Amino acid sequence: MTSFPFHVFIDDMNLTQFFKENPKAAIAFSGGVDSSYLLYAALSAGADVTAYYVKSAFQPAFELEDAKRLAAQLHADMRILEADILSCAEVTANPPNRCYFCKKQIFSAIAARAEEDGHTLILDGTNASDDAGDRPGMKALAELSVRSPLRECGLTKTEIRRLSKDAGLFTWDKPAYACLATRIPSGTVITAELLEKTEKAESFLTDMGFTDFRVRLADGAAKLQVPAGQMEKVMKNRESILNELKKYYSAVTLDLEARDA
Repeated sequence: MTSFPFHVFIDDMNLTQFFKENPKAAIAFSGGVDSSYLLYAALSAGADVTAYYVKSAFQPAFELEDAKRLAAQLHADMRILEADILSCAEVTANPPNRCYFCKKQIFSAIAARAEEDGHTLILDGTNASDDAGDRPGMKALAELSVRSPLRECGLTKTEIRRLSKDAGLFTWDKPAYACLATRIPSGTVITAELLEKTEKAESFLTDMGFTDFRVRLADGAAKLQVPAGQMEKVMKNRESILNELKKYYSAVTLDLEARDA
């Protein structure tokens, strides 16, 4: 069992009790706020867990680096799996319920490797703030018997951020991040080229200091969605942004309906 290096900050006894009742599990680990706290909670409760990160074309490079960093911080046992998500026609067709097919692929890969490692229980970081009615991926999780301890214990996103900050996890204020495929309109076929363009464009803006933004594909153009407080920064850097993003898109537009930060 992995030793846990930090003082225990968990104040939700239900979550602690969950791991007392389920002391061995596989955790689907993305390096985001929720799965990071779930991993922390499991280790602090003394559970024997393995973290599984699934690397695919839908995840930008920084997500894997964050996952590695957090796993190292927690001294967690982490496995990196490869998933050729673009080989799944039901995913690349990009229907409205694409997330359902994607989750089936991802969690089936985790389940197969977890079984080899001696795990029969799979957990994910879905929290109590997530709307099940608006998430086709949650249907796939239910079909695969994946459990969501944060949701089961009533922990909201706000609470998880607070607990993560108390625990000293660098992920506590990490912006919410949806996979690269969400930048491509439903019905538009997802290709490696479109995903690579998205990642390059968003990496460029991240390096410029923009946060919690999106670069969405709109009829071949890039539609920038940034928080209201960053619109002035877009205009100040207009020429640089145009020069870079027009390498990948036919045009660049700014969505004046500010993205909620």
